[in-house]
Amino acid sequence: MTNAALLRATDIDKSYAGVHALKGASFELRAGEVHALIGENGAGKSTLIKIITGAVAADDGEIQLNGNAITHNSPRLAKQLGIAAIYQQPALFPELSVAENIAIGLEEPSLWKRVDWRARSGRASDLLARVGARIDPDRDAGDLTMPQQQLVEIARALGANAKILIFDEPTASLSEEDAQNLFKVIRELRTHGVGMIYISHRLEELPEIADRVTVLRDGRTIETCLMSEVNRDQLIHLMVGRELSAVFPKKTVTLGEVILDLRQLGRSESGIHDVNLSVRAGEIVGVAGLVGGGRTELARTIFGLTPADQGEMLLRGKPIKIESAAQAIECGIAYVPEDRRRHGVILDLPISANITLASLDRFSRLGAMDFRREKEIAADYTRRLSIKTPAIFAPVATLSGGNQQKVALSRWLITKPSLLILDEPTQGIDVGAKSEIHALMTELAGQGVAIIMISSELPEILGMSDRIAVMYGGTIVATLDRAEATQQRILALALGHLEAAEGSTPEESQSLRDLFAPVREEIKASGTTDEELLDQIEAAVKEVRERDRTSPQSRER
Repeated sequence: MTNAALLRATDIDKSYAGVHALKGASFELRAGEVHALIGENGAGKSTLIKIITGAVAADDGEIQLNGNAITHNSPRLAKQLGIAAIYQQPALFPELSVAENIAIGLEEPSLWKRVDWRARSGRASDLLARVGARIDPDRDAGDLTMPQQQLVEIARALGANAKILIFDEPTASLSEEDAQNLFKVIRELRTHGVGMIYISHRLEELPEIADRVTVLRDGRTIETCLMSEVNRDQLIHLMVGRELSAVFPKKTVTLGEVILDLRQLGRSESGIHDVNLSVRAGEIVGVAGLVGGGRTELARTIFGLTPADQGEMLLRGKPIKIESAAQAIECGIAYVPEDRRRHGVILDLPISANITLASLDRFSRLGAMDFRREKEIAADYTRRLSIKTPAIFAPVATLSGGNQQKVALSRWLITKPSLLILDEPTQGIDVGAKSEIHALMTELAGQGVAIIMISSELPEILGMSDRIAVMYGGTIVATLDRAEATQQRILALALGHLEAAEGSTPEESQSLRDLFAPVREEIKASGTTDEELLDQIEAAVKEVRERDRTSPQSRER
């Protein structure tokens, strides 16, 4: 890393329809540097990135590249200057293959030039290998999972030989192994002098990858620090301008009747089978597991999007078969999906229409909408959930990720659900908004709402759940009480090692230790640099060994 500025943004101002998004914000990036850009949702991070990439024009201020001012910036000019961005939500053409998506923007179009399909596929394979993605380049992009789509976007950006790479929440939907592969690529790019702007709400990963960090708050640059000289608590204080009482404000509430009871539930097409789970009124049940374990598929089955074809579902003790989302809503079930931009909100519709979308019957009479009533309810929920917007008629696309998530939640809260399913409710949002959503969950539980929370963040699972169900291979392999759950134990179960469940004998625990050895070797053989995961596996073994030492069965023997 050199001290010379590769990119410098000075006193940037930008307003949208009454919202002052940036207020004299400044930022500097050096060659060979990973510079983290953090702040709450609505702090101005996305707006600054859009200005740097030419997607929008600043009202005031200056952008310089290698000391030369960039005038009349545009996406085409930014690309020619070597600026590329990987946004939080992938932007691929689903009907095209992975190789075709990567080729877009990298190959010069020509009416007379024939496509060299073999070379195109080979280049895509090489780029995918650089980001550690095991993806067939001939596969349709629409068939990929969200983490896979994001890796394809990163590969495409690398293929453009960019001098400046902007990562917007790149690990929000990646597994730990994929995240570590990404970090490996970032470190390699750093050695080649590429400057990288790294936006992330996962503050714990910044010391691992960032050289410096700049904090934005309310559109202003608050401070720029060396990453080695600041800790997580200091960053949070700089971001929110206040002390957070608790990121996980879990409160103990008196549990009520069993709202949902799943007995051997399954959906063969989705790979879900033999699921047993109960959720009581006022209870938050966390669902943990690795990508592909079946968590989202289970949520979709409960909500009727992919109706169950095995087992039984009971709602308040009465057998019921949910065959559609409309039926689920009538039964008091609400579902906030993982991908909020594709399935949680309709970006082009205004906030008011999004909030009332799941309960239109309450706002219509004889087929005519009561827009006054819709406006009143939408304004009420916008205030209650502190949604930052100049007006309830603004398109949801203009909101930050955290505010979009609040709109998605508002839509279902209007229906007064008895069961609320949240799939990755705080994915890609900042600690301030995360704390607010956790507080809302606690409030809803106190009102008697049964909550199923799917999350890939183990601290969130442990901090907010009364009980934790761990999924592996399409079924729930164990359900742990809050007091007995640990990160190591959950990880062991999510890896398929059922001996980590309570009640295992010393012989079973020895089997666990035997099983962990090849798992570790397999992870190493895959080329991962995920030392943290390997350490967690070792810690899980140590925990089981300690439990053996203190267990009654061990003492008797």
